[in-house]
Amino acid sequence: MWQDSDSEPTGHMSNPVVTNQPGAGGYGTNVHTGQWSTGLCSCCSDWLICAFGCICPTGLACYTADKYGEHCCLGFVPGGLTAMRTHMRLTYGIEGTVCNDALMSFFCGMCELCRMAREIRIRNGEV
Repeated sequence: MWQDSDSEPTGHMSNPVVTNQPGAGGYGTNVHTGQWSTGLCSCCSDWLICAFGCICPTGLACYTADKYGEHCCLGFVPGGLTAMRTHMRLTYGIEGTVCNDALMSFFCGMCELCRMAREIRIRNGEV
């Protein structure tokens, strides 16, 4: 119990206050810069995701949606990839616009899907 504001607490220990959140490891994410952790064509940074995307893009879409906490069919719904990219960008504090999300998803869909899968793996500390 606390006796008063000027005296020491009795019977209870105070809890430390966390002032910094842990990062995703030593991979070098751009958490504080508002940018994606990898470039659009940075397949070399995660060969597993790149190979999976080339061999089975529908499987990668399902995997990415599931790892992000969405229903695995989201990648097959028209506009689903754009919606997931927009939500991911806002969740991770990555700069951009919904218009850019739509354009990237439409014109660079496979590369963007690979980048989103890499981002999730990096932020979860799996890479």
